Amino acid sequence: MDIQIEKLTKTYGPQKAVNDISFDVKTGEVLGFLGPNGAGKSTTMKMITGYIGIEKGDIRIGGKSVTDPESNFKRHIGYLPENNPLYLDMPIIDYLEFCAALQGVEKAKIKGRIREMIGLCGLNREKHKKIGELSKGYRQRVGLAQAMIHDPEILILDEPTTGLDPNQIIEIRKLIRDLGKEKTVILSTHILPEVEATCDRILIINRGNIVANGTPETLRKQAQGNEVLKVRIEDAEAETIAKALNALNTVKDVDLVQREENLFEVQSVAQQSSKRNIFKLCVDKKWVLTELTPLETKLEDIFRNLTVN
Repeated sequence: MDIQIEKLTKTYGPQKAVNDISFDVKTGEVLGFLGPNGAGKSTTMKMITGYIGIEKGDIRIGGKSVTDPESNFKRHIGYLPENNPLYLDMPIIDYLEFCAALQGVEKAKIKGRIREMIGLCGLNREKHKKIGELSKGYRQRVGLAQAMIHDPEILILDEPTTGLDPNQIIEIRKLIRDLGKEKTVILSTHILPEVEATCDRILIINRGNIVANGTPETLRKQAQGNEVLKVRIEDAEAETIAKALNALNTVKDVDLVQREENLFEVQSVAQQSSKRNIFKLCVDKKWVLTELTPLETKLEDIFRNLTVN
């Protein structure tokens, strides 16, 4: 089930939390929704789920506006909020039964759905415990189970791997990837390797505005206007080499990474390459160039450059 966001706006007093943004998410796609704290991610997700109202703009789910009283869009959505709200005094199975009934799952199918969610979310060993007795990681699994109990066509997951250990994170990533083959998934996270491992496309929001939208590969290509090279040079002092590199007209910045090995990161001027100039410099100075390697732009660097205030 597709989602279309059209000119969505939300303000809190003088602050625009979401500023006239538009994007869409297709069925069978996992969208990574990124941004620093306060960027507008959670506000946008809450409007998509109907948790808070829309101030301006529209959200269309399966072609129908969420403002249409006949759209009944909430039944198609599973939502895991950033702060996972759970009834800590309830046993896991009772809680999932309660959630299934709230979501309108047929009574005859509830026990089967609970068994499926217990297995899918790795809760078998803990299933007879009260939620308050669980670790943070297992509480997060219960939150995922309640989001999926009614087999929704859309999943909105706000920081789904918070509190999970590395093994649990790998399992949940695989689960999200598998779910994304047939469902529409919006995933918010601060763990950037998780985005690359899980998501088909990345959308970055900052101060309520969309600042990037594309696959990880597309975003890297867009950011690679500034070439970054790993350079290792012998037969001179690090300061002498750094000064000579900085003097090249294609070089924007030189960073000494390892003094004992004369290892540098050299950033070129936008849309220019420094490889030939560095090679010529070493020939002219009779220095030995032992390494000249282009560095792939990291997603962390792209995120930082787009969201730095």
